[in-house]
Amino acid sequence: MFTGIIEEMGRVERIDHKGKGGRLTIYGGWKDLRRGESIAVNGLCLTVVENRKGSFTMDLTPETLRRSTLGDLKPGDPVNLERPLRPNDRFGGHFVTGHIDGVGTIETLAPEGNSVRAVFSAPPSLSPYLVEKGSVAIDGISLTVGSCEGERFTVFLISYTIEKTNFSRKKVGDRVNIEVDILGKYIESFLKRRTGEVTVDLLEKTGFI
Repeated sequence: MFTGIIEEMGRVERIDHKGKGGRLTIYGGWKDLRRGESIAVNGLCLTVVENRKGSFTMDLTPETLRRSTLGDLKPGDPVNLERPLRPNDRFGGHFVTGHIDGVGTIETLAPEGNSVRAVFSAPPSLSPYLVEKGSVAIDGISLTVGSCEGERFTVFLISYTIEKTNFSRKKVGDRVNIEVDILGKYIESFLKRRTGEVTVDLLEKTGFI
């Protein structure tokens, strides 16, 4: 489990992948990583299989490549890194599992006051889980949804977030990993099992909205 608060920035040292999977090596991060540990890379929970000389390597399964943007990475690209949440850590973001729900696209990036207004398009299947003032993880970054309309949603990025994450290199048209708030998915699954369907009336009656 992660929180969406990026701890470090790494850079892609090497990536090898084909249709049957591959490997990703990141330069940077932490020197005390051990084999078998979990690390979130651009929002994906991956397992360290090698760690040496300031870099660490993870296997990429075909499913990981299909469901995320990791296959787009090139040597030198910056990546967001986060270690799993520990029981005594402060909880600064929201519950992030590291299991990507889909890939979105940056539609616009525009300065607005002391922030940048970023608009994303998401797969249609994710729009029910994007709620105004709710949480969403973009490339592993915990962000607040400012507004949403259909398959598009908006977040506001402060300068600190841009400087300390891979958004310092992002541009319009880039693809991003999206993980919606897991609480919404659990609520939907629970109600479907109880009733066979989820309706607005049912959500209102049960007090979820």
